[in-house]
Amino acid sequence: MKNLAIIVLALPFIWSSCEHPAAVESKPSAESAYSFAGVSVAIYTTAAETDQRLALGGAVTFAESPQPVETEIAVFVDPSKTYQTLQGIGGAITDASAEVFAKLPAGKQEELLQAYYNADKGIGYTLARTNIHSCDFSSASYTYVSDEDKALGTFDIGHDREFRIPLIKRAIAAAGGTLQLFVSPWSPPAFMKTNHEMLHGGKLIPEYYDAWSLYYTKFIKAYESEGIPVWGLSIQNEPMATQTWESCIYTAEEERDFLKKHLGPTLVREGLGDKKVIVWDHNRDLLPHRAFTILEDPEAAKYVWGIGFHWYETWTGGDPMFANEGVVKQAFPDKELIFTEGCAESFDSTHYQYWPNAERYGRAMINDFNQGTAGWTDWNILLDEQGGPNHVGNFCFAPVHADTRSGELIYTPAFYYIGHFSKFIRPGAVRVSTASSRSPLLATTFRNTDGSLVTVVMNQSGDSIDYKLQIFNQAVKLTIPGHSMQSMIYTAD
Repeated sequence: MKNLAIIVLALPFIWSSCEHPAAVESKPSAESAYSFAGVSVAIYTTAAETDQRLALGGAVTFAESPQPVETEIAVFVDPSKTYQTLQGIGGAITDASAEVFAKLPAGKQEELLQAYYNADKGIGYTLARTNIHSCDFSSASYTYVSDEDKALGTFDIGHDREFRIPLIKRAIAAAGGTLQLFVSPWSPPAFMKTNHEMLHGGKLIPEYYDAWSLYYTKFIKAYESEGIPVWGLSIQNEPMATQTWESCIYTAEEERDFLKKHLGPTLVREGLGDKKVIVWDHNRDLLPHRAFTILEDPEAAKYVWGIGFHWYETWTGGDPMFANEGVVKQAFPDKELIFTEGCAESFDSTHYQYWPNAERYGRAMINDFNQGTAGWTDWNILLDEQGGPNHVGNFCFAPVHADTRSGELIYTPAFYYIGHFSKFIRPGAVRVSTASSRSPLLATTFRNTDGSLVTVVMNQSGDSIDYKLQIFNQAVKLTIPGHSMQSMIYTAD
């Protein structure tokens, strides 16, 4: 009030027709806008060395609570500070997932669909990715055109009608009729590339820039004619990796120019200008360079919805380079970040219940969201007992595996860790400010469109920790087991 007083005294002393000068109206504090006293909190827990898997525990209620002292541990939430809006959370429906799904008994097929896509019975996936023709998680390499068909006159998605399209349709139905799907190519057809094969990198030959651009649109229109809406597309999966499987290299400048001169105009010309274009679609390490190169060019940036990233970068000192996401989001706040792929590599069937695999998901999801990520997409939703099928032997883990010999489904801890987010934080939710007072606890919070708040807390340590969930001068006292995840759902009065 001292500054206000100085301003008032500096003004000429003028009487109005009123007997007294008008009072200055003060703005309500953020704290006064939120009342949680007596509000009940639903707590769901998944914990190592227990049978708790998204288990609902006893409810607790908020009470008046002063600022925690230095010896107390707290997670602080400020609902008045809001950030990005959630696009969705989900996983990829690949050829491998669809082929394994087709081998399951009918009852197990329905179980899997409900487990992934039903928000009440399962974890409520709302986002999906699929491959444009073959990728490593296909039983063989294939395209939708005959060799050397430069005019694309033979384009036909008949291959996908056997397994992949039926599964995607059933996933859409299980999700309630809506599932945001984005599509990604691993390689152009061999005849369009400098190395004349789909595998082992190589580049797109310039004379095929327009034909390859048209290929995306033919795929999107073909899928939509099958009753599968396509929300968006990425330009190239992992454009800086020469892989033993389908791959194609683009420098940042090459991807920028391909988008602004060929793919972007082709999408618009073909009536698909509303599709969300995702650039990069590779690791966090080179994310800023790729984003700056493309987004600082207005003619390229106008086609870009967001920047996709994976988690397979070579870690330096164990650092997954989360801060690179924040660098990009701060520089380009009108563009979105989306995690487009991640999985636990080096499949080993004795490690289905290996807890660090789940914690890798939890750590990534919390940090990615806190850096501004709007969507999060896991890799294969389902793989078999060998971590495949995969035509180059690149076997990996999925949140759910099927033993095709017995027809049984195996749910790994990662399924439940992802579910702590996807089940409770729904599309349209906005992230709110959240911070932990101790490094073993990672936390993030979103407010859903119905007003409910969801705080997700992960305990990275092996010790049980007592902590407060603190909102201004109100708190609940909680305990989180070692190596566990908790989701708290609550709504202000």
